[in-house]
Amino acid sequence: MSPRGTRTGVWWRRNPPEALVAAGLGLLAVSGAAPADPLRALPPLAEQADLRPLALAELPGWERDDAGAAFRAFLETCKPLAEGAPAQRPGVKPPEGLVAICRKALAQQITEGRAARMFFEAHFQPFEIRPRIGNGFLTAYFEPEIVASRERSTEFPVPVLARPADLVTFAQDEPRPPGIDQTHAAARLREGLYSVFPDRVAIWAGALAGQGLEIAWLRDEAELFITQVQGSARLTLTDGTRARLTYAGRNGHPYTSIGRLLVEQGEISLPEMSLERLMGWLRADPVRGRALMERNRSYIFFALEPMLDPARGPIGGAGVPLTAGRSLAVDRTLWPYGLPVWIEVSPLTPEGPRRPLDRLMIAQDTGSAILGPARGDFFMGSGPEAGQRAGLVRDSMRFVVLWPRGG
Repeated sequence: MSPRGTRTGVWWRRNPPEALVAAGLGLLAVSGAAPADPLRALPPLAEQADLRPLALAELPGWERDDAGAAFRAFLETCKPLAEGAPAQRPGVKPPEGLVAICRKALAQQITEGRAARMFFEAHFQPFEIRPRIGNGFLTAYFEPEIVASRERSTEFPVPVLARPADLVTFAQDEPRPPGIDQTHAAARLREGLYSVFPDRVAIWAGALAGQGLEIAWLRDEAELFITQVQGSARLTLTDGTRARLTYAGRNGHPYTSIGRLLVEQGEISLPEMSLERLMGWLRADPVRGRALMERNRSYIFFALEPMLDPARGPIGGAGVPLTAGRSLAVDRTLWPYGLPVWIEVSPLTPEGPRRPLDRLMIAQDTGSAILGPARGDFFMGSGPEAGQRAGLVRDSMRFVVLWPRGG
């Protein structure tokens, strides 16, 4: 699992004739052919990573992957990109080449995997991203399913808070007012005057009490914490209705992985770390559990929305529903939303052995702990099984971006 909102949590053929397909897609390039100046529009990663152009044939499993599933996820992000709609959590500006490709994709009638694969091959050039220090790294996250109440009670005493009216979030490249240059958010006192926003300790001590921010009530602080780490949750409310908690902002303080702290303290070994172990530790001694959670000063605020379509995933940073197994959270200061990313990794599974997870993902989300040129967070889906699988993913990986040909 990984920190979404705050998001890292627990460290963690029968084919149609080719000429006909090509004509239908308007192919202008062949797999592996590099553009005239392939590096000109890529993010400046010289100090962080090396970039190596590849041919798609060098990606094991490329022909076996379900390119149709990846293409459907790609279209989700293409719609707002083509329309110029703002993302929920703004990031680096998408290159014009990506926007143009999105418009082409939306105009196509692609319904099967072979055509989808040829579309990606025609319009994108793969580049392997090799960090100067360490390797690519993958964790995973999910959408918890939680029982909650609209009213406070002895059974549901922990509030979920809405975004405060005075919380101001700064864009990545936006100048910070004096005194808050190290945070991404602040409290507006009056026009032109700001202060550092309260951290988790202060908020849990009542710094925001009396503002009417409570939108739901949970059973314990550990449940709230894991919801904040994941950045969303499905709620079954005691009045019989269903709803969804969606990310609405954060207080701007840095994220600290409490799972990593437990490993460093020798409380739980790294091989044994999982969501179940973490939650069990937090609940075994609520006083120690709260003290540990308070070491993560980051705090996430939510909006409570009706569950319109349970089949759809939560809204990610790109402002579109996430797709289980195809949506990837990336460092939004380096990579644009909508970018296809090929990953190769073999994480542990609840069944025991490691299994290859080599596939084409789409950058559709972000998180405060998802930092670095080859860092990814894999959306597993919703519910307990997804959570169990997500909690086991914390592995080195091969990270290959598919960059728009010609930039």
